[in-house]
Amino acid sequence: MTTTLKFETAKAANLEEAITEAITEARTTCELDGSNSAGCAVAWDIVEELQAEKAHQQQAKPNKTSLENYCDRHPASVECLIYDV
Repeated sequence: MTTTLKFETAKAANLEEAITEAITEARTTCELDGSNSAGCAVAWDIVEELQAEKAHQQQAKPNKTSLENYCDRHPASVECLIYDV
């Protein structure tokens, strides 16, 4: 059994679903081909790559400061005004 999961379809919104599908497919592949087969190794490599991408995306998100969060909720407050000098 060959793995047909494509990385292009695994976008941020579908990444968790793609990981779940890849795990299911990897388990099926290993069950059919044997745990020492090349197909099994490839299937688990795909799972690992998807999980690494998820971790990378989570790490790439910038954390907002409390002032930035406040200004998002109250853009007209004095603390959030930006002046050009």
